[in-house]
Amino acid sequence: MHAYANPTRFLSLARPLTPWLLFGGMALVAAACAWGIFSTPPERLQGDSVKIIFVHVPMAWLGMAGWTGIAIASLSELIWRHPLASHAARAIAVPGALFALLCLVTGALWGRPAWGTWWVWDGRLTSMLVLFFLYLAYIVLANETSKASGRSRIAAIFGVVGIVNLPIIRFSVEWWETQHQGTSISITGKSTIDALYLWPLLVSAIGFSLLFAAIVLMRMRASLAETKVEGRLKRMAAE
Repeated sequence: MHAYANPTRFLSLARPLTPWLLFGGMALVAAACAWGIFSTPPERLQGDSVKIIFVHVPMAWLGMAGWTGIAIASLSELIWRHPLASHAARAIAVPGALFALLCLVTGALWGRPAWGTWWVWDGRLTSMLVLFFLYLAYIVLANETSKASGRSRIAAIFGVVGIVNLPIIRFSVEWWETQHQGTSISITGKSTIDALYLWPLLVSAIGFSLLFAAIVLMRMRASLAETKVEGRLKRMAAE
């Protein structure tokens, strides 16, 4: 990790990797959605509406994973003063917020035929909405502290503290009475989702993960370029 603390070394990897992640992710997402929509049968109770899982579930996973990335980058900034950590955290925030929002929107589209309503103040839905607002607060805070001092510990501290919401999202369906279905996919235990849906879902999750990574790399490259330009302008002004 520290070998790529130098922005030049990081960019030497990020530049060629970005298009592979971007186009590879697009191809996998298109293939997985086509596979899931056209090759899987309607679900016994929910019919074809269940097929929104091929977008909804990856959005939920990556919305949560995005904040995990912010927390890790924030810790790196606070503890090790990693020079790319603040750029990484800020680069993750916008796609993380977008994926969290898409999770809420697709969940509402799924909930309308399944529950008869667009929204319920359910533990899972409410905690996911809180995550979206945390993203918005982090984006505003990071932008303001960046304008004030370039790099500030305040945004990093907020990024670490905000991770307490992730266990609430994860275990809300177990802690409280809920309309949201329980955990269907488990790494350690047996998954309850049928293999006909599971495999295209996993391919879709991989594809969206690649897209997420590509967006983060593009935003990091843009952030580093902006910092470099600002540095040159300051040096020119000082001469």
